[in-house]
Amino acid sequence: MSPHSKNIGAVILAAGGSCRFGQPKQLILFHGETLLRRVINAVRDAHCSPIVVVIASDDEKVARELRPTSVAMVENKQWQRGIGSSIRAGVQALTRKPLDIDAIVLLVCDQPAVDAHAIKRLITLRSTTNKDIVASKYADTLGVPALFSSAFFRELGSLEDGAGAKSIIQQNRNRVAEFLFPGGEIDIDTREEWEKLNGGWASPKTMAKAIADQV
Repeated sequence: MSPHSKNIGAVILAAGGSCRFGQPKQLILFHGETLLRRVINAVRDAHCSPIVVVIASDDEKVARELRPTSVAMVENKQWQRGIGSSIRAGVQALTRKPLDIDAIVLLVCDQPAVDAHAIKRLITLRSTTNKDIVASKYADTLGVPALFSSAFFRELGSLEDGAGAKSIIQQNRNRVAEFLFPGGEIDIDTREEWEKLNGGWASPKTMAKAIADQV
């Protein structure tokens, strides 16, 4: 286990209706893996622990996909109120026990460019810059995946329903290190986007090279 990541947990946001896709987006296959399994494996390969996945309370299909992974599963009954409710539920679950966690990586499951290398870069930048937040920069914005030190656990755990992590990042720019993350803007919202990505336009190898070129 990396000395920089031994006290870093992860919260994966996987509660969502996937209305535009027509089925649980978390379970679609991307290069042979479901999007949900892909991000879980990336977090594990980056040596983050413990891992909490937040799902909708009535989403049995996603729950069934998670059970063999042995990650902690949190059911959010209020997920429809906004992403802030899911962040709040995940962070509260992760920090409820005294596990000596000094940072949390916050992720979503529909960014196929996210891999272990990207997560490790967040962790390394936290160590080298000594900043309390490390946010991914892509498409002229700062967002997830992002790392938050324990200084922000209380704020994350009390977010309003409609607020996201980006609001905390924007309000604390002097405490933010930026991780240049080409491909971070790529997400999968429609079948057309999924088919294009699975066709090789943004294969894992291509995206990993793009990230490595920025290091």
